[in-house]
Amino acid sequence: MEKDRIYETDLPVEEMQQEPIEKWLTFRLDGQLYGASIIHTEQIISMMPITAVPEYPAYAKGVIDLRGMIVPVIDMRLRFGKSEAVHTERTCIITCRVESDLVGFIVDEVDAVIDIEGNAISPPPRVSEDPNARYLTGIARVAGENGAREKIVLCIDVTKILQREELRSLVRE
Repeated sequence: MEKDRIYETDLPVEEMQQEPIEKWLTFRLDGQLYGASIIHTEQIISMMPITAVPEYPAYAKGVIDLRGMIVPVIDMRLRFGKSEAVHTERTCIITCRVESDLVGFIVDEVDAVIDIEGNAISPPPRVSEDPNARYLTGIARVAGENGAREKIVLCIDVTKILQREELRSLVRE
């Protein structure tokens, strides 16, 4: 019968207890840096013609035909209560899986895919009871590249940007 073994490691205790690192897609809206976990991200596509749909809410710009799939498109600026902007060559659509549906989100520009440790994300401040703020899950501080100053990333959960009823009204079955 083998005795219990104690396994040793060369890693310092701090490294053994580190939070897991998660990959985040960062993007800009009105100059502010946002991040979304890449777990739900399907792809990033250039702006393309959007077909308006009658009776869609103002923040829903319409639908796109993405390789035979009809995908509703949300203007993130409008959804977050910002002013609408003229699209540039950097404006793009991030497609994400929300429940079992694909949804496109228009952003001003994609910044990068970065690693963020779980302990680098602070809880968001609760300054209002606004139900539209439910998608903000935290605020991260990340080191700038090549000695640049630290960046603040507003971490969002793309699956909470639309309430279930809103999603159902956009994705007609």
